[in-house]
Amino acid sequence: MKILDKYIIKSFLLPFFATFLVVLFVLVMQILWQQFDKIAGRGLGVSIILKFLNYTTLMVLPTALSIGILLSSIMALGNLSENYEFAAIKSSGVSLYRMLRPLIILMLILSTLNFLFLNYVFPYATYESKNLVRNIKKKRPAMALIAGSFNSDIPDFSIKFSEKYGVENNLLKDVLIYDLRSKKYNNKVITAKYGEITTTPGSKYMTLVLKNGYYVEDINEKTLTLNNDKMPSVKSSFKEHQINFDISKLDKIDDKKTDQHYEMMSLNQLIDKVDKLEKPHKDNIINNTKRYYQRVKAKGLVKDTIDLSVYKSNILANFNSKNKLKILQNTKREVTQIGNLYKGLHKNFSWKKRQLNNYKIEYHKRIAFSFACLVLFLVGAPLGSLIRKGGFGVPMITAIIIFVIYFFIGVLAKGMAESGKISPFLGGWLSTIIMFPFGLFLMYKAINDKVGIDLGKIALNFAKLFVRKKESIPDISSN
Repeated sequence: MKILDKYIIKSFLLPFFATFLVVLFVLVMQILWQQFDKIAGRGLGVSIILKFLNYTTLMVLPTALSIGILLSSIMALGNLSENYEFAAIKSSGVSLYRMLRPLIILMLILSTLNFLFLNYVFPYATYESKNLVRNIKKKRPAMALIAGSFNSDIPDFSIKFSEKYGVENNLLKDVLIYDLRSKKYNNKVITAKYGEITTTPGSKYMTLVLKNGYYVEDINEKTLTLNNDKMPSVKSSFKEHQINFDISKLDKIDDKKTDQHYEMMSLNQLIDKVDKLEKPHKDNIINNTKRYYQRVKAKGLVKDTIDLSVYKSNILANFNSKNKLKILQNTKREVTQIGNLYKGLHKNFSWKKRQLNNYKIEYHKRIAFSFACLVLFLVGAPLGSLIRKGGFGVPMITAIIIFVIYFFIGVLAKGMAESGKISPFLGGWLSTIIMFPFGLFLMYKAINDKVGIDLGKIALNFAKLFVRKKESIPDISSN
């Protein structure tokens, strides 16, 4: 049996290492392509780029491991079935469970290592990666400016513009700048139709040339004198105006400031964070509920002892036209104030609840994904024996479909758990809860030697759903 165990493990490990490295490379290249605009053209050294690739590799390694196990298990068992080795092993009295036992033990070991990796290495890699990307963006802040929103990365200024264009992506349109350097006294606002960034790489200043705009300064009462007390603001126009932003104060490439993201925390840190957020959130809800109770004077809503027989049932009918208008205006104002107040509170509660749910989901997701190695193996191994196709093509397509379903369920569950539609526990475990019984079902089919899955026939039947039957066309040539 030891010979058989070694052969089975060898049959699995050979495709596993190949598929794992291929999948890891593809995932790293995908993230690198997504982040390419943030790291390209910023004068970064090779060591910084290698750091980024290293942290990215560590972050995607658990996902690559799961996909590699799923794909290699389908390939290994498919090869054994296609070459009739699986039938020969079964004919000698060895069951599928006994044949897979060394691989199941291997999956338990990999799941344990995956758990330790997700608890210690993954948070560290995420922490380093996010801080590195943030500092890279500030290496040349002009590249980090985003159209349509206020950009506050540049010290002492807040910049907004509608569009960024040009060959070097350094031309701005509809620029709005708030100068925050002297906000204690004056408010300075600069608007311009166009702007151009002309910063020299390596310079401590970022130069912005504005064209066709206005310079507005609101003068605070503390700066007024007898000569300008009738001039609360100053406004002037310009055809061209130049601003130099001091970017030497920006964080260095190795600075670490971002550390509160849920993906950067270990399981113990996630538990502590949930405890710190949950109690204040509940207390805030209780306090605002009491405040609302007092504001609407619910405590005074008791049976009225005044004789109402002398009043008309329509409340407004008891007042003259002038007082009716006042009552309606007061009522409208009060309802509007209360409505706006509690709309804001609802948004605040929803945001805090979503933030709290993210930490809870990450805790459960981290544990559930540790078992992805075992769960996906229980799906892939029997599926390979049923498909009876080796090689790389059919197993690859099958593995992609299964993992996409697994991943999609996880993303859907996470979104529903964030909004509170399902519990955070289900948000982290739903994909595993669904895939595990499916794997046991396939294992049952394989152990009991059910009829194999003919992918060619399935594909043909699937294609028939989209192909209409040819209709007979009447011969009109004789007409």
